[in-house]
Amino acid sequence: MRVSNQRMLIRGGTVITVDRAIGDLQRGDVLIEDGVITKVAPSIEVGEDVEVIDASGRIVMPGFVDTHRHTWQAPVRNIGSDWSLFHYLAGIHTGLSKHYRPEDTYAGNLLGTVEALDAGITTLLDWSHNLATPDHADGAIAGLRDSGARTIFAHGGGSAGWSPVPGNTTPHPADDVRRVREQYFNSQDGLNTMALAIRGPQFTTEEVALHDWAIARELDLRVTVHVGDGELGKTRPIEWMKANDLLDDRTTYVHCNTLGDDELAMIAASGGTASIASIVEMQMGHGWPATGRLMEAGVRPSFSVDVCSAVGTDMFSQMRTTLVTQHAIDNAALEASGGTLSNGEPLKISSRDVLEFATIEGARACGLDSITGSITPGKQADILLLKADGLGMFPLNNPVGAIVYNAHPGLVETILVAGRVVKRDGQLVDFDLDHAKQLVNATREHLLAKAADDTGISDCSFDGTWIPRVHTHA
Repeated sequence: MRVSNQRMLIRGGTVITVDRAIGDLQRGDVLIEDGVITKVAPSIEVGEDVEVIDASGRIVMPGFVDTHRHTWQAPVRNIGSDWSLFHYLAGIHTGLSKHYRPEDTYAGNLLGTVEALDAGITTLLDWSHNLATPDHADGAIAGLRDSGARTIFAHGGGSAGWSPVPGNTTPHPADDVRRVREQYFNSQDGLNTMALAIRGPQFTTEEVALHDWAIARELDLRVTVHVGDGELGKTRPIEWMKANDLLDDRTTYVHCNTLGDDELAMIAASGGTASIASIVEMQMGHGWPATGRLMEAGVRPSFSVDVCSAVGTDMFSQMRTTLVTQHAIDNAALEASGGTLSNGEPLKISSRDVLEFATIEGARACGLDSITGSITPGKQADILLLKADGLGMFPLNNPVGAIVYNAHPGLVETILVAGRVVKRDGQLVDFDLDHAKQLVNATREHLLAKAADDTGISDCSFDGTWIPRVHTHA
């Protein structure tokens, strides 16, 4: 029965709230009024003025949160699937990125965000670091807004800020950050909010890093910053930040692979959050994911897809990869110390841990944990319904384990963002996907044409054979 969008009842699903005070309901109902969750219970009686969504045979859970994605790269999907980090810096940041027009940034952000939404990621932090002009920033923001997702636009400057590394002397474009803050995000209470994406001292000079942080504090913006990613991250950036009074609870530290254990402790002591991208980190050579070390330090991380030009972009893959990788790391350490699994000790990280990383911890890293990240009365209704009655999921003996190990984007049947249905019966609602694809195809052809005339990347191709020439970075 579909009567009104003002009141909605999700009825009869297996409800995984990710709220420890409420717990899970083997069979439960969720009542939504004016976009806000008002009640979660085994059974809720309502009148006829309520739209009812039948969730029988479904898992009802919070929407996923991706805390770090370079969404503008969606038109060049998978060209970097066999690249290292330095291939990526050469091929994208000193190569293709400079040929993006504002309309290309719009197309990438639109398709990339809707792709995430379709796979159940209801909140996305767009680490937007190809903003060559104010028009590019406008295009990026428009793409996010037109997607229908909950988004955080993290202003990240342009390609000039990424060459050379380390030691780049290009400051963050402060005037454009101020303009965007005033023009689009004068209030931070809506579906679309703003943060500042800072390169940090491992990529820039110390003077530039101080300049960039000063902008964030002037404009009262949360910060997201790359640290500890491979060779570039061995420079003790957290120690430097602490010495310069830059550590705080409004900063998210992305990657963290090659940080020292004491630096992770500094992050924990400051109340900071972390974002890990296990698939990209292992593929591109950042180092082993810091998941377990962060947990030992007292930081429960969030998840990042990172570069959609290289890897798959769904949260199910991130959860599964992170979990089994950390199990392997822990098991290898136990064996190396002469220990054994035969004594029955529990594993250090569980399926529920990574589900929390993908939802409530992601919301916390974005400063949105009072708004989203769990099915909790008073929060906005960012909710997924996953099909759980088909082969591969049935019988549903362990719902959380099934979400992490068995589920995939094809099972995401229904999605709500702030109580508005954006996907129903497996299909996106009120979105012209064909138009978005046309825009991205135009971007792809434009980039190929420009690359052919660019002596630095004239050998560029999108068939998987292009390995960019790496420039000296020392």
